[in-house]
Amino acid sequence: MIRVRPALQGAPLARAIRRRTGALHLPRTIAANLARVRVDGGAVTLVPERLYFRQRSRRHVEWDVVLVVDVSGSMEPSVIYSAMMAAILSAVPWISVRFVAFSTEVIDLSDHASDPLALLLEVSVGGGTHIAKALRYARGLIGVPRRTLVIVVSDFEESFAVDALVGEVRALVESEVTCLGLAALDDRGAPRYQVQIAEQLVAAGMPIAALTPLELARWIGDRIR
Repeated sequence: MIRVRPALQGAPLARAIRRRTGALHLPRTIAANLARVRVDGGAVTLVPERLYFRQRSRRHVEWDVVLVVDVSGSMEPSVIYSAMMAAILSAVPWISVRFVAFSTEVIDLSDHASDPLALLLEVSVGGGTHIAKALRYARGLIGVPRRTLVIVVSDFEESFAVDALVGEVRALVESEVTCLGLAALDDRGAPRYQVQIAEQLVAAGMPIAALTPLELARWIGDRIR
């Protein structure tokens, strides 16, 4: 959490303020007191009348992140990963997180997104895979497409028509939603996914990668700043 959160929030921006914060904003203070510069025998002295200090702040706009998480058979390591990331994202004030779990059915667990333990207790891993159905549900949650990230965590072993899945991805991308597919992880943390289907989704506009939590946070952070 300590390493991931700065990747999401970005570097702080220093502003000059009059309230004492302990850190002097030297350029602003000098500029405001140039009239009080004294030169005596080659020595330059500045006796400032007005002091300015640094205020650390961050500029941000509201973003929505929809995690669409495959909970079919053999997905347990990735479900734990997803629950952890949902909690981290939920802790960022300007990110709204939705958590959609799916196998052949779709369950909206967004109410538990900030609590990984409660979320995991609600998840039942097993069954088939219907990614297109889950993405169709996710599309119904989107308010402002340009400020929405849809992140699909799956092995992409679609049990139903692949054309329908590709169509759902295209619909999201064409509406200006930013999409990312995360490959499932095995018990050793190695990526595991159906390559042929993944290639079709990449061609439709959804890049697919295997990322650590820190790498995912950086990817999200690069897009929401």
